[in-house]
Amino acid sequence: MSTAFEYDKKEKKRYTYADYLAWDTKDRCEIIDGTAYMMGAPTVVHQTVSRELLGQFWTFLKGKPCQVFAAPFDVRLFPREDGSDDTVVQPDLLVICDKSKIADNRACRGAPDLVIEILSPSNSGPAMFLKYSKYLKAGVQEYWLINPETREIQTHVFEKGEGEKPGRYVSTLHNDGVDASILPGLKINFNAIWSEL
Repeated sequence: MSTAFEYDKKEKKRYTYADYLAWDTKDRCEIIDGTAYMMGAPTVVHQTVSRELLGQFWTFLKGKPCQVFAAPFDVRLFPREDGSDDTVVQPDLLVICDKSKIADNRACRGAPDLVIEILSPSNSGPAMFLKYSKYLKAGVQEYWLINPETREIQTHVFEKGEGEKPGRYVSTLHNDGVDASILPGLKINFNAIWSEL
């Protein structure tokens, strides 16, 4: 994500989902705490990893109640009926098991069960940390951060409880099998993904 930007000339400091829907732009962007961030086009490596992950998730989930989606796909982490919520993100991949969260056919309303972000030059470490804190607060159960350059996969399993706190965290390199804890039986084959790069 790049620096904040404004779509109009007004001195508006805080954007909402209602503003987001009114923008007439082809640019991909996210809003975090009312600040809008432009998103650069993903690289070929980024898209290759995303495609291969999507294929493995889709194959496993076919015929099951959970669904996998790929960006661009809006996620309203803290939705409000009047559109005044000020955080709308577009994770690279997400899994939603509660169909009521996508009932309006426009965005995910609330926390997905699993969120995957793939690092690339257009999304920086600080931006990913900011999004991580929002996922944790919103109640995402599992979060993956994938670095194709180093081939490191970080998986975070969040524990519910007072104040929402991080749970298990695993970091692996060149791992041929990474389990999705919210989807028992699914093991993502990263060696197969790396072989496509």
